[in-house]
Amino acid sequence: MKTIGNLSEAFKAYDVRGLVGEQLTAETSEAVGAAFVETLGLAGQTVLVGHDMRESSPEFAAAFARGAADRGGRVELLGLISTDELYFACGVRNAAGVVFTASHNPAEYNGMKMARAGAVPISADTGLFEIRDLALQYLESSLPEPVDGGGVTEVDVLAEYAAYLRSLVDLSAIRPLKVVVDAGNGMGGMTTPAVLGQTVLPALPLTIEPLYFELDGTFPNHPANPLEPENLRDLQAAVVRHGADVGLAFDGDADRCFVIDERGEPVTPSAITALVARREIARAKAAGESEPVIIHNLITSRAVPELVTAEGGRPVVTRVGHSFIKAVMAAEGGVFGGEHSAHYYFRDFFNADTGMLAAMHVLAALGEQDQALSELAEEFAPYVASGEINSQVQDKAAATQAVVDLFTADGAQHGDVRIDTMDGTTISAIDGSWWFNLRPSNTEPFLRYNGEASDRDTMEEIKDLVLNTVRSES
Repeated sequence: MKTIGNLSEAFKAYDVRGLVGEQLTAETSEAVGAAFVETLGLAGQTVLVGHDMRESSPEFAAAFARGAADRGGRVELLGLISTDELYFACGVRNAAGVVFTASHNPAEYNGMKMARAGAVPISADTGLFEIRDLALQYLESSLPEPVDGGGVTEVDVLAEYAAYLRSLVDLSAIRPLKVVVDAGNGMGGMTTPAVLGQTVLPALPLTIEPLYFELDGTFPNHPANPLEPENLRDLQAAVVRHGADVGLAFDGDADRCFVIDERGEPVTPSAITALVARREIARAKAAGESEPVIIHNLITSRAVPELVTAEGGRPVVTRVGHSFIKAVMAAEGGVFGGEHSAHYYFRDFFNADTGMLAAMHVLAALGEQDQALSELAEEFAPYVASGEINSQVQDKAAATQAVVDLFTADGAQHGDVRIDTMDGTTISAIDGSWWFNLRPSNTEPFLRYNGEASDRDTMEEIKDLVLNTVRSES
């Protein structure tokens, strides 16, 4: 019963993530594979199964494939893949699939990211918990007898994936660039040489300086989580040491990409969102769209919707989280979407997120002109951001209300404000000079603060005022 209970805990709102040997085992993976086919009605259909470089991933993927095939699924084992390779395969093959990965989590974790045919995400609201519940039933009793029609074959999609990305962004005619890439011992160590190098396709005018390309799920050099500043330090130093034009950092499953300029300084994901948005708006308008839609979450810099509007596009704001942004992408026909966490979504990539395609847009924008990346990116970062700051608070609602009261009381020192509650609480100055968002974590006793202002002094003043108020409630 211990394994069964722990499997239940591994199912999160958007994916599966848990400790190897406790929450995830070969036995539980096989049950989930069977439940995946049964719940989604995939008997007789193609089911895609891939995995990352973690030590447990091949065993878990094989077990999932066995469970899926026994329920009639025609499994295609994709072997080692990045998460965006799964989305590509689900899109071009119009088939449901799973990739075993724990993304940026430490080595002792593994997990599953699932998608329906066409790379449509599977979340708690769209079938993930039903898969969980049926898998638990199988584990509590036993797996049903195998049915006919299933089977397992092996397929390699890396070359097809690389060619598809190159068809979306042509890098063949850009000026020569030196690019340092930190794969963090994750799947970017395999996809980067395929897409940007010449292991499967002709060479591009890029000199790639590899950093930690060896696939190693123990992450011997640093955690594969570029969102944490300390995990970018090796890349920053390498960019300066090599005199490179740009640095790219991928997370463990390579669906996110962070960018470093030639000075070794990070370029914010909001600036990358704005840069790519301009390119995608221009491309869509050239194809005849009158007002291309760009999606962004509500804690992305205000520079993003301002640029989108100026370029003749229509900005649409959404809640934080990939399932929300993918749903809005589909509903609005969005050409591109970006998040502060460096997830980038493309209509031409089945509304799914891909760090590699975003990186290619950055390389194209940089290589099509003569400016350094720091100069190019400056236009897209006119505001000063706080970054995300967590405060441990037991009563998150009370702390948030205390902040609201502070900014809405008669004679409040920061003037008239606007309040929005789409995702947490966003308070912004009517004159547009600053804003901040307080968003409660669903799983931890944290309030997450993100803020932005037109100058550093204002940003720091608002940030300190809000955090002091929040933390006085803890």
